[in-house]
Amino acid sequence: MSASAAAVAIRDDLCNQDDALTLDDVIAEIAQRREEFDRLSHVPRDVIAKLKRAGIYRAATPKRFGGDARAPGEFLAMIERIAVADGSAAWVASFGSANLYLAALPLATQAAIYADGPDQVFAGGLFPVQNVQPADGGYRVNGTWKFASGCKGADWLGVGIGTGKPGEAPGKPRTAVFRPAQVEIVENWNVVGMQGTGSHDLRVTDQFVAEDWTFVRGGASTVDEPLYRYPTIAYAAQVLAVVNLGLARAALDVANHMAGGRKTTTGAPQLADRAYYRIELAKAEAQLRSARAFFYESTDSVWQSIIAGNEVTPEQVSLLRLSATQIAREGADVVNRAYRLGGTMAIYRTHPLQRLMRDAMVVTQHAFLGEGNYDGAGAVFVGVPPIPGYL
Repeated sequence: MSASAAAVAIRDDLCNQDDALTLDDVIAEIAQRREEFDRLSHVPRDVIAKLKRAGIYRAATPKRFGGDARAPGEFLAMIERIAVADGSAAWVASFGSANLYLAALPLATQAAIYADGPDQVFAGGLFPVQNVQPADGGYRVNGTWKFASGCKGADWLGVGIGTGKPGEAPGKPRTAVFRPAQVEIVENWNVVGMQGTGSHDLRVTDQFVAEDWTFVRGGASTVDEPLYRYPTIAYAAQVLAVVNLGLARAALDVANHMAGGRKTTTGAPQLADRAYYRIELAKAEAQLRSARAFFYESTDSVWQSIIAGNEVTPEQVSLLRLSATQIAREGADVVNRAYRLGGTMAIYRTHPLQRLMRDAMVVTQHAFLGEGNYDGAGAVFVGVPPIPGYL
């Protein structure tokens, strides 16, 4: 075999290896590199590339553009698995669902976005919404936006704009889509949890965006496929909330590992021999599984209804919002229970429960998962109008 033929064979071999990359492979690497993500304050592009090859960023790409358009329950389970390894990586991976937003763009615009393939990463900072100046065929955009999770690994970036057009729904801002070269990332993400999400600010300076490259977040889809009839905002809340299911599972795994085989500092019986420890672990396990069952049951019920050709009802949307809020809080509570069981050892910065505690608390702070959702769900139950933006 000639040297050139050998080189081609090696290259083809490497490509085949890349094509065979599984989500399990990526999760194993994420678990090894999670401290690196915190140190960098973002998930590096090589890991994003591997998540692409594992199918994360084509999960919500329409089938007409070569994507998988996965059932929501399938994608949520993928994010949950990643979260067991690392919350920040799961949070960034969760934006594989964000292409659901892009389905509100004109089909020709979507075709341009997916021209290089279905594995496109969309991230954005939508708030505070910035007013724009009308221009011929579009708008002139200036401003700064916060919380652009995953922006450093994105292929496309969105920012929230106010066009002054009548009838645009409050709480559903119009979003302008830019290429990363048109947007400055202001690196200021310095937080106690989810440090690896890279949720920096975005700054746009006098950039033009055509009307056809803007859409209303949560607006009607131009793609006629089942996934794009799933409630967009509810799904956006779900993909974030499910991170806490993974973090809670990781915390219980740590607690179980601590229970046996290790001598205590004081010489007291090992944790597995203590009734209170076993009781608390069992309660936490039941708490996590109960919340998880409600979450996936609600998701599957809505999906099966969509597949059957039914319109999604306000009651169904409300259950999706309620179950997402519930797992965010119950997951964080399970992590807290595990932390309390960890005793003195859990106060060390290097202890895994420290990272899990910090990350889980951040999930509960997201605006999509606020306490007001319980009021919204209660309003739907009793038949009165819920808080604005809930449905």
